[in-house]
Amino acid sequence: MSQSHQRASLPGCPSCEEPLESGDRFCGACGYDLSAVPAPPADRPTVAITPPARHPATPDTGTPTPGPGTPDTGTATPGSGTPTPGSGTPLGGPSEAGAVQWPAASEVDSSDLPAPTHRPSDLPGTDSGGRPLPATTPAPVSSAVRVDGPDAERPGGGGDFELAAPDPRQAEHAAAAVPAGGTVCVACRSGRVDTDGYCENCGHAQPRERDHMERELGTVAAVSDRGLRHHRNEDAFAVSGTALPDGSPAVVAIVCDGVSSASRPDEASAAAAAAADASLLESLPRGTHPQQAMHEAILAASEAVNALAQGPGRATEHDQHRHQNAPACTLVGAVVAGDLLVVGWVGDSRVYWVPQDRAHPPARLTEDDSWAAQMVATGLMSEAEAYADERAHAITGWLGADAYELEPHTASFKPDRPGLVVVCTDGLWNYAEAAAEMAAAVPHDAYERPLHGAQVLVGHALDGGGHDNVTVALLPFAVPSHGAGSACPAG
Repeated sequence: MSQSHQRASLPGCPSCEEPLESGDRFCGACGYDLSAVPAPPADRPTVAITPPARHPATPDTGTPTPGPGTPDTGTATPGSGTPTPGSGTPLGGPSEAGAVQWPAASEVDSSDLPAPTHRPSDLPGTDSGGRPLPATTPAPVSSAVRVDGPDAERPGGGGDFELAAPDPRQAEHAAAAVPAGGTVCVACRSGRVDTDGYCENCGHAQPRERDHMERELGTVAAVSDRGLRHHRNEDAFAVSGTALPDGSPAVVAIVCDGVSSASRPDEASAAAAAAADASLLESLPRGTHPQQAMHEAILAASEAVNALAQGPGRATEHDQHRHQNAPACTLVGAVVAGDLLVVGWVGDSRVYWVPQDRAHPPARLTEDDSWAAQMVATGLMSEAEAYADERAHAITGWLGADAYELEPHTASFKPDRPGLVVVCTDGLWNYAEAAAEMAAAVPHDAYERPLHGAQVLVGHALDGGGHDNVTVALLPFAVPSHGAGSACPAG
């Protein structure tokens, strides 16, 4: 017999099932006090069938293991552990009425221990006086233990105990008990969600409204997602449309990325996006040049973020130990007005141009306010070296009360062919940094289906790892079919 097989045959720790040596008083793996556990019987395991006391009389010695097709309730009640087959350890704890012993099975498992082939309801059993129990015993109404089995859903079937909380498999019936106006948990579908956003039944945290947002408005669409690593979505966007004084349409897309190292970055991005959008919708119909309107919109967004530093801070559970510096975010926006495309930005969020005819080259229309961009601009490092440095994504420009100096960047372009304007945060372009990579990630039908295109791009970032929040807005740019060339700065 191998050494590993010998260790597997020794008694296991009631808490972590680590094999024990003879004479051990504490488990070497988890430190469990073995002196508090009654000595196991010589051969067969036992399980208590009397509901445990309301007060914790014995330590919890196991975690309930859900049966096939039965959702895990996510909680363990002291004394309600399901015994490990053949462990020889009483997991139910002592009971006032006697316990029913399991008979040895005819088969054995790989460790020469009896394989469980019966449930407690299959045994005749006796009461404390040695008399046979009735053939059918009603399940205690107040029991907090349930043994899941093939007939567990049958009323009174198999002698199983009722769950302390509603069975999630009966969610459609339990949901009716939620008071009017309440929210049902998305996980167990039976519990009511409290004001803190947690289920009162299973404790599951509910998705926030901003975890995933989508909006399509005529010829502009945007999608924002929390990603796979962040606990909340600190990005925000605003898409809208208005009319110029001559009646021609103007389409607006604003995307903001909260600075995670700052306080309340999610509030900063939301305030900036809303303020910039409102400023553009006010100035464009008055006849303000779109490039000047974009400049004013960035200033308005900056004032909105600065105002957050003046108000009372609301530290969340994730911000309790974080230095409470001023809220901050980046901003990038695009306006399509007639034959003019105007972009504006502060920070490292970007705008890309992807021609509808993929035979023509795409282009990036913004320059990052970042350490890497500065190194490249000053000629101190090549682009490959700069972006390979760990300081590459350190931003040098942002919106916030502690910004060194606000320098809004704006540029106007007159594309002479149809194309797609991609406005995004670094949560997307980290997975498609070069213009050619971004163009390859954009689906070919995104010009006709901007919302679907934005969804595909967010999926591209999530498939790449989703390390950051992801936000992208798509604006199709239409021009007369004559002419050739790519997006170029307006003269």
